Amino acid sequence: QVQLVESGGGLVQAGDSLRLSCVASEGSYTMGWFRQAPGKEREFVATISRSGLSTLYADSVKGRFTISRDNAKNTVYLHMTSLKPEDTADYYCAAGKIVMTAASMYAYWGQGTQVTVSS
Repeated sequence: QVQLVESGGGLVQAGDSLRLSCVASEGSYTMGWFRQAPGKEREFVATISRSGLSTLYADSVKGRFTISRDNAKNTVYLHMTSLKPEDTADYYCAAGKIVMTAASMYAYWGQGTQVTVSS
């Protein structure tokens, strides 16, 4: 059982930047970030392969968000820039076997961290 703990969420203004972190109890997994806004379904944000060489992004965040990882620390990051009010959501870290955008492909999930972007 992989334990995932997210941190870094908060209240920011539109245009600000924020970096989320997710520490895993063990490495060797593809890591993804998903988000869920109030009243909406959970959606894919970004994912990164175990090596860090392969990444995928949702069109809505491409060019603004960057996913990265530090395998020595079993930590994955989501650096978010030019934040918009529509980025407001609970952000979840997830661990899986392969680089995929579907939430069902990720076996382990963190508890989430809240990001609120005010206009």
